Amino acid sequence: MKKHTLPLIAACTALGLAATACGADTTTATGADLEGRTIEIVGPWSGSEQESFEQVLEVFEDRTGATVKYSGAADDLPTVLQTRIRGGDVPNVALVPQPGLIAQFVEADALKPLSDDVVDALDENMAGAWTDFGSVDGTPYGVYFKVANKSLVWYNDGVFAETGAETPETWDDFLGLSEDLADVGLTPQSVAAADGWVLTDWFENVYLQTAGPEQYDRLAAHEIPWTDPSVAEALEKLAELWGSEELIAGGTRGALQTDFPTSVTNVFNDDPQASMVVGADFIGTVVSASTGATVGDGARTFRFPAVGENSDAVVVAGDAAVALKDDEATMELLRFLASPEAASTWAGLGGFVSPNRNVPAEAYADELTGQIAEQVVRAGEDVRFDLSDLQPSAFGATVGGGMWQTLQDFFADPDDVDGAMERLEADAARAHGK
Repeated sequence: MKKHTLPLIAACTALGLAATACGADTTTATGADLEGRTIEIVGPWSGSEQESFEQVLEVFEDRTGATVKYSGAADDLPTVLQTRIRGGDVPNVALVPQPGLIAQFVEADALKPLSDDVVDALDENMAGAWTDFGSVDGTPYGVYFKVANKSLVWYNDGVFAETGAETPETWDDFLGLSEDLADVGLTPQSVAAADGWVLTDWFENVYLQTAGPEQYDRLAAHEIPWTDPSVAEALEKLAELWGSEELIAGGTRGALQTDFPTSVTNVFNDDPQASMVVGADFIGTVVSASTGATVGDGARTFRFPAVGENSDAVVVAGDAAVALKDDEATMELLRFLASPEAASTWAGLGGFVSPNRNVPAEAYADELTGQIAEQVVRAGEDVRFDLSDLQPSAFGATVGGGMWQTLQDFFADPDDVDGAMERLEADAARAHGK
């Protein structure tokens, strides 16, 4: 790996990292002597994300003497791993984006359980829910490192300031604010309905709050049908907004032709077409790359409005590091990735949220990202993984089918609650083999 010229101590100072995260001995920061050992990692990141992750790996190299080689596979990661597993040429570690992939590779006997030291590090630094996300049949396999907070609403701070709008706390406040903005000629909501996964995020946030985490788990496992009354309640809530065309940029038809990046630029370009967009923390990347707005100054967030009794619950996604070898070097790297030191290194570079509760707020590159991460940590055991990512891909991640298509159809006709539930249940039953 290419070495950066900034020494570790100077880098920590430049990034403003707390002593617990840089330079101090912690029970989860590795001190193993791995001189002469080479560790290979395959993951989804390229570009600036790869550069940031490689700086994390350099800290590990400096502490242990190991050499770490990272290669990015982007969206081809599952295929790349499957090919290498079949060929008997596996990397030490892979970073996988979905719990379903972890289960798939465990079923193929390709993954190694985490060592006791790694599990201890997880227990020390993260809520148990994160260990559960990376476990199969009670055995831990994954260390969640970089995650996404999907329970956010991004808003144009300039529009809010000009109108005197205040960030809403409840769903009723959210609807009321949207109506007030529309009344003064400002379109409130930008919705990327052309991308079905965006609509699943809306549904998941409403369902998690109205039905609660336990019912969410049951629906995700298809232990209750999609015709359950709890699903109807969530869809009816969504219909309160989706059924009001005047609240949505371009109306229903326009939204169904709007993709995710456009939904963001609609809110934050020089001539905004809307005031708010529901979406994860990674919207900040689009803001920085494609608009003149600045994250934290012009582009800000509030948490998804309270729509049920479980308003502290948070929908998340993320990438888990899993072991395909069980040697000392592999497990030491995973233990390091579970540490506040590893997470704080990337946090100081920006574009990163960690589930690690021991990452200090001052480690984050900006105040807003620190607040977004704090929301994830504060949710504790009430974080829940993106429901569509927990489904067989035919139901949860297929263009023109399953959840994506049915929620697009419901967006177009939000009066058809019963029809949407029946189609969801039929597709879910087929995908789950029931």
